[in-house]
Amino acid sequence: MTIALAQWQAVRAAFAEAGERFATVVENAPDPHAKAIGKWSIVETAAHVGWIALVYTALIKDDGGPLPLPELTEPIATSTIETVEATNEIAQRVYPERDPHRLAERLRADVAEVLAVSRDYDAGRLATWLGGSRVPVPGMLAHLLNEMLIHGRDIARVTGRPWSIDPAHSAMFMELFFVGIVRNDLGRLLDDAVPSPRRITAEFRSPHLKPVMLVLHERTLSATEPDGRADIRLTFDPAVLVLMMFGRVGKARAVLSGGVRLGGRRPWLLPAFLRTVKMP
Repeated sequence: MTIALAQWQAVRAAFAEAGERFATVVENAPDPHAKAIGKWSIVETAAHVGWIALVYTALIKDDGGPLPLPELTEPIATSTIETVEATNEIAQRVYPERDPHRLAERLRADVAEVLAVSRDYDAGRLATWLGGSRVPVPGMLAHLLNEMLIHGRDIARVTGRPWSIDPAHSAMFMELFFVGIVRNDLGRLLDDAVPSPRRITAEFRSPHLKPVMLVLHERTLSATEPDGRADIRLTFDPAVLVLMMFGRVGKARAVLSGGVRLGGRRPWLLPAFLRTVKMP
């Protein structure tokens, strides 16, 4: 997978901007203990983003050094898509900060550290992620960028503050992280996933990213160039698709709004595809 220098520079700029926006919405929350998403309060949601940022200061080095939260070494190494939630629960316990101002301060520092450490990295450099998977470092930044965008939206909705998501930034998550991890090495991520007994092909198309076709069979997922014969064809606004994949926008709403359009030879296979291929 070739990542252009312009893509690397763009994701770095988006990452820095989202980090500041996220920190600001956290530290200005009128009630930091109000529920933001599920059972998590605003500060618990911020802590979730915070521990990822802290751990990424070490993961992007990929030098075998210790994690700043050593209790996460084994869970991160053995995580699958089905056990990510358990890893998150452990992380919430070992990252105890819940003061909104300190959370914002620490996030700013860790975002700056990630940018400083990776400043001179080649755009194609790989790092080890959950379950031994291998991700381009720009994809790592795109993953944390997406976490800040989605959870910033969660917090903004509770506090009544405006929050926008640039489709180009969601496209970075799709192309640099999601497709990047598929093109390199999924590690153990799909080891516990529901296997797909039949081969399913899904083509992803958007003006914001290069078209790609994913090929699923059993628990094996690969990426290739579209051939015009995909079972499923998704044409989409990346911001809408990512919010749908993470359960923030319903599938019906995504389709009715025009943000996601479904086609292909066998579009009814999409639910089967999504039973195996979930967003981490």
